[in-house]
Amino acid sequence: MINPVYLRSFCTLVDIGHFTRTADHLHMTQSGVSQHIRKLEEQLGEPLLVRQGKGFTVTACGDRLYREGRRLLAEWDDLEAKVGIDPAYEGVVKLASPGSVGLKLYPYLLQLQKRYPTLVIDYRFAPNSEIEKLIAGHKIDFGLMTCMASNADVSLEAMAEEELLLILPAKHAKPSWDELMSLGFIDHPDGAHHAGQLLGANFPEFQSSQQLNRTGFSNQINLILEPVILGLGFTVLPTYAVAAFRASSNIKIWPLKHKVAETLFIGKHRNKFMPNRVATVMAAVSDCLDDSRLD
Repeated sequence: MINPVYLRSFCTLVDIGHFTRTADHLHMTQSGVSQHIRKLEEQLGEPLLVRQGKGFTVTACGDRLYREGRRLLAEWDDLEAKVGIDPAYEGVVKLASPGSVGLKLYPYLLQLQKRYPTLVIDYRFAPNSEIEKLIAGHKIDFGLMTCMASNADVSLEAMAEEELLLILPAKHAKPSWDELMSLGFIDHPDGAHHAGQLLGANFPEFQSSQQLNRTGFSNQINLILEPVILGLGFTVLPTYAVAAFRASSNIKIWPLKHKVAETLFIGKHRNKFMPNRVATVMAAVSDCLDDSRLD
């Protein structure tokens, strides 16, 4: 399904004929407009524009999309007038995600809310199982998950990847299996799962998380690295959780031969209507995670 926010950006660009003025008109950045056009081109598998210096010409595919898109946008606008207003930048949008990706997304979405104060972001940090229940029960508009859903009402689309990292105290030397066992493992709610994925791919001695000498536990993602700083153990965390940690000079990210990444899925209820404000926030989530998106 073509994202209506991306479609409106494209049609507005064709109408105005200039990226900067289009960005100003839509209260966006120029790079944001460019990303929306690129995502449409990737989805359709065809170029929509031919760039010519600071200008552009519309391709045959772009012309067809513009004509059909303008018709659809007009019908949507007419539908809003008939059944009620459905603004793109006003109202509450409820979403949830695991903690790590939330540390990257939430500040980004707050900037969106700052730009549009009538758009209210209701963000929850939750494990995958709870997010699935929230989507299935219509408690949130959409969520991000790192595993497949078991509920048939929850529709998932893979959108990005997040690498898992082995984190050691800053002064620790290259870790062998025996040294890791001696150092101890700082656990967290997803610790056994993350350690199993990363250690299992890189250490033939690893068989199960029960082998790990558990020397600490925290269910607060922003505190998991504190005992690592003190030399009390090592841990395995997703990239965004580590990137958000301010005392990064006190830890060491140890590169491993075999990289392991979790797939980030965006999930929504299969039969739930998506208002424009939700489409706006979903587009912002996609833009935020663009550097780790799946091609």
